[in-house]
Amino acid sequence: MNIIYYSDLLGTMVFAISGAMAANRRGIDIFGATFMGFVTAIGGGSLRDTFLNIRPVWVEDGNYLIAIFVGVLISIVGNRQLYNWAKTLTLFDAIGIGFFTVVGTQKSLDYGSSSIAAIMLGMFSAAMGGVIRDTLMNETPLILRKEIYASACLSGALLFVVLYHLEAPNGISAFCSALLVFLIRIISVKYRLSLPSVPPVNRD
Repeated sequence: MNIIYYSDLLGTMVFAISGAMAANRRGIDIFGATFMGFVTAIGGGSLRDTFLNIRPVWVEDGNYLIAIFVGVLISIVGNRQLYNWAKTLTLFDAIGIGFFTVVGTQKSLDYGSSSIAAIMLGMFSAAMGGVIRDTLMNETPLILRKEIYASACLSGALLFVVLYHLEAPNGISAFCSALLVFLIRIISVKYRLSLPSVPPVNRD
């Protein structure tokens, strides 16, 4: 079984749920929710594939579109239950960035990227879908807030590259790296942790 492929499909579905949920919370119609689920799910991966000079994977593999529509359907059918879970959007987002970090890093390495480039592309794969979602919802993207988000993706990507070069089994590398991203993100939200920022300069 191809762990990376199924992780990518699962991450796509989870991000589709995340995007559609964001639309549902604003009372947007079903078409709008589907569109939000779609762009959130494919945004980061499409950017990654563009940098790697290859066609976005969802263009050639219909399973990705099925995963997106399943995710949107879950968000619509289970909207009331999901809405009642205050942290559900954060949970799905954390799961999604964990999977997408692993997939983006692995795919970048497979296409000959350097280790540093693979780590960066792993982060882009994970973070850009959320950036598109938040921008369309007229919210400040999580990556620009005082939250640990992109740095969690970078940590997971770094771990994956290290395990990759140590020739660890692919399934173990993927699981450990995605779990690290998920735990860093969830713990940082729970305890309101953030990285230090540079104080703004007072020009007066």
